[in-house]
Amino acid sequence: MRKTLLILLSLLVHNVANASLSLSLSEAIRLAQEHSLDAQVARFTFLGSYWTYRSYRAELLPSASLSGSLLNYDRSITSVRNYEDGRINYVENNSLTNSLTLSVSQNIAATGGTVSLQSYLYRLDQFTYDERTYNTQPLRLTYDQPIRTYNSLKWRRKSEPITYERAKRQYLESMQNIAVTVTNLYFSVLSAQSDYKQAVATANERGRLYEQMQRRFTLGTVTKSELLQLELSAVNARMALKRNLLTLDDARFQLFTYLQAARWDEVELLVPENVPDIMLDEQEVIQRAMQASTHSMTQKLSLIESQRNLAEAKSQRGVQVSLHSELGLRNTADRIGAAYRNLQDNEIVGLSVSLPIFDWGMSKGRVRIAKANLDMVKTQIEQEDLNYRQELKRLVMQFNLQYEQCREAARAEEIADERYTLTLQRFETGSISVTELNTAQQEKESARAQYISQLQTYWNNYYNIQRRTLWNYINNNEITTDFNKLVK
Repeated sequence: MRKTLLILLSLLVHNVANASLSLSLSEAIRLAQEHSLDAQVARFTFLGSYWTYRSYRAELLPSASLSGSLLNYDRSITSVRNYEDGRINYVENNSLTNSLTLSVSQNIAATGGTVSLQSYLYRLDQFTYDERTYNTQPLRLTYDQPIRTYNSLKWRRKSEPITYERAKRQYLESMQNIAVTVTNLYFSVLSAQSDYKQAVATANERGRLYEQMQRRFTLGTVTKSELLQLELSAVNARMALKRNLLTLDDARFQLFTYLQAARWDEVELLVPENVPDIMLDEQEVIQRAMQASTHSMTQKLSLIESQRNLAEAKSQRGVQVSLHSELGLRNTADRIGAAYRNLQDNEIVGLSVSLPIFDWGMSKGRVRIAKANLDMVKTQIEQEDLNYRQELKRLVMQFNLQYEQCREAARAEEIADERYTLTLQRFETGSISVTELNTAQQEKESARAQYISQLQTYWNNYYNIQRRTLWNYINNNEITTDFNKLVK
């Protein structure tokens, strides 16, 4: 995987002559969404949800099974009661039994019942009497139906499709979470990279100015104090250069480790200068988020879960009734062929009833608790919905203001650069002191850092909105993926 990533990074070459590699924010996000550990975790999490849903769907389909009991040999002494006088005698048992059952069953989700079609064959060999008996039921149709009981399959039909759809959207949101993470790591490197470049330029510049100042000192045009002040500035610049190099190495390590890249020494990050001028409509963003995000689905599942608990608590109160019915054909003979001729009816139907007489109010208490929890969940859903909408409003408002903030920060950087250039020229002519030069340099560094910070806020807000809405506002299209390809 790492070799693959290095190949991809090598395709990002912008300056072949200098053999330098450059990486943009969008390319870093794409690589992370393909190779990072978070991307792998998101995929495995979705696969778990996919197979859970597949298992649930299988429960709704007919199931066929073949079961049997083979070569059960029994040689023992067994007790037998005489039906005429009630005496118990012990007789020798020397027998071999074999049985085979083919069954096809289907769960009925609407009612909670189970219908089954079976074919049964039983063979008994009694060696003591040299007898062989076949007992057959070539056709047996059974139906079991609980009445006034909790139907778990019915409630799963409500929750499982929503759970699976939420798993899809959770995967897409995870990809956008990766984009947010990469954005923060990327701009951390950009900030450290900018500081390092500025430190290199400052250290070189202070060294050059110090050499000039030494020549002017020998001519007597500057004082010893001014020379020492510039030397101190040069020393501080060299120290700052080493600190910035360590900070840059650490930031690059964190980013490229997240991208699962083995080497990154020659990769330079590009500043995303082209900021899209996008104005988002607040209501449109909220509507997309309510339709596409996992927020609404999580609320639906919470409500269904509470309603399910209430239904289960109510089903445990009062009379419990279960219906069992059986219809089929049977016969018994000493030969297998005869056992399948002249078949006789086999009909069974009955109800089992359970009535709790007194349970000290336990069932009633369960229902009250379930009702209270349902009311609490409804209130929580309402409050969470208000908070979610308010957070989206704040995020959209901040994003809409951020483009202008980036423009102002870019202009401030231009002004600070120009002012520093003029200040440097005046210093070289001896018009100003080192203190004024250092002040201009600090303003330049601060303006550059502010510009990168504003860019980071812009893209951070953008990907956070994109994560909640699953909508690409730059390309104006829905964010999705091929889930069929994902599970292969």
